Amino acid sequence: MIGPGFRRVSLAANPERAGLLGHGTVLLLTSHSTKTSPILRGRWILDSLLNSPPPPPPPGVPALEASVGKNEKLTLRQQTERHRKDPACASCHVRMDPLGFALENFDAIGRWRTRDEGGDIDPAATMPGGASFSGPQGLKQYLLARPEEFASATVARLLTYALGRQLDARDQAAIRQILRETEAGGYRFQDVIVAIVNSVPFQMRQTQGKPEGPL
Repeated sequence: MIGPGFRRVSLAANPERAGLLGHGTVLLLTSHSTKTSPILRGRWILDSLLNSPPPPPPPGVPALEASVGKNEKLTLRQQTERHRKDPACASCHVRMDPLGFALENFDAIGRWRTRDEGGDIDPAATMPGGASFSGPQGLKQYLLARPEEFASATVARLLTYALGRQLDARDQAAIRQILRETEAGGYRFQDVIVAIVNSVPFQMRQTQGKPEGPL
């Protein structure tokens, strides 16, 4: 639909598009210029949605191998799986890669596809704890089954924005308090915003080293 202003759009025919995980900007941000990256997408989910970022990669990490011979190209999933056979890489990749594999049906700019240059796409995933899911819808259900992890990450991001600074250990008590206050209502966004505004760090936030005092 074309025209000014926001409007409600039905995604009944394309349920995989619902939410952030099907949004083109997120899918583009977590891809390379010409191809997808299950690693980047999985890392973004761990960092931005679950507040559990993996450590940075070690120096000298080799590039993915696109083929195993002149006539046998690998899917991006197969390339990634070969890469993480290295024990030094496996501990981080076992958490990241399955999350990214579930989004492989989206290409680098978010278009839906069923094949890449190496063959058919397999969006099935299994996490280290044994949880299995497939595709964007399965990934969403996996994340929804962990509401406190998702809510904690969201509160931390919003509080960082509200305070205009990085959080530290002193802010963890406020995050836990906000979660306790909003849990009964299912962590509704409006409740989280109100709880942040009423939190001690926000009420006593500082500007250029001087406390502003309570609002």
